[in-house]
Amino acid sequence: VRVVVATVVHHPFDARIFHRQIGALLDAGHQVVYLAPFENDSEPVRTGLRCRRLPRSSGRSRLGPLRAAARLLAEETTSADLAILHDPELTLLDRHIGCRAVWDVHEDLHAQVADKDWIPGSLRGPARLAARLLERRAGRRFDLMLAEAGYQSRFDGGTVVRNTPVVPEAVVEVVDPRVVYVGRVSLGRGLETMLRAMDMVDPIHTLHLYGPVDPVVERLLRGLSPSIVAHGFVDGPVALRSIEGATVGLSLLRDLPNYRHSLPTKVLEYLAHGIPVITTPLPEARRIVEESGGGVVVPFDAPDAVAEAIVRMASGSFRRECAENGRRAVRDRFDWAEDASRMMIFLEQVTAGRER
Repeated sequence: VRVVVATVVHHPFDARIFHRQIGALLDAGHQVVYLAPFENDSEPVRTGLRCRRLPRSSGRSRLGPLRAAARLLAEETTSADLAILHDPELTLLDRHIGCRAVWDVHEDLHAQVADKDWIPGSLRGPARLAARLLERRAGRRFDLMLAEAGYQSRFDGGTVVRNTPVVPEAVVEVVDPRVVYVGRVSLGRGLETMLRAMDMVDPIHTLHLYGPVDPVVERLLRGLSPSIVAHGFVDGPVALRSIEGATVGLSLLRDLPNYRHSLPTKVLEYLAHGIPVITTPLPEARRIVEESGGGVVVPFDAPDAVAEAIVRMASGSFRRECAENGRRAVRDRFDWAEDASRMMIFLEQVTAGRER
């Protein structure tokens, strides 16, 4: 089967798109054409994979990348069996797609507006309405693959393929004083709370941030002590191997609509790599951490509670117990291998015309 995968918004090495989905397609022997905003000569090389570069779409700069995507989709899908679109705006290009197509819904688009710092407050109401209309239109025209069960009720159908991690066979056992965070560095994801908490703990602890930094928070990272290290974007598997052995991983998402019913991927990734978690009490994160015994749940926007939990994790026996509990739970209940199988069955049904 020949599959065209397209994004103008996500990083080309996005964990869900490239490492999980494209990886599963290539492992199954399919041919993949990947349209994404590669920079310089960063296109990956794998048997069965061909890459074409698109401009990146961000903030208010969306029209040019959309036109480029329309052209490449028209060229590549005429001889393809299936297209997988990863951005809501790409669903507007249905007339340019010459094969069956799936929209992979990564997030709650309507709720996501609250976490877009570049959208002025006065425009957020109209933006939410536009998001709802776009969802309805796409839901009528595409087969749907959903990263979360939490917004499945808004769509007529749709198969849930969870954002679960690849569980490594072995992890680093030696523990060091690092506190780590992997993901987009933003206010909505708790940056201020992280920084304030680090001011309250022994300077032996260092905070390492792995992920792209939102422009509106870059000022918060300027002139900080050497104990705060912002690595910028690091390819997912490299970042996750780099954080192994850290004292604890942070997932301090704030109480925003887009996060309230989400499966906390970072929580699962930390646990899969043998790192206990400090998380805010979003329902799914709380459930996973409390049921597994893999970490500590703290209130929203509570740096003192985060600092206290870091100190507690620094005690060897408690951290070791949390790490073992969490890794066992993810291996048993949240391994990507299960979701990869579900995805492949769904895509085979779409290609054969048995969906929609």
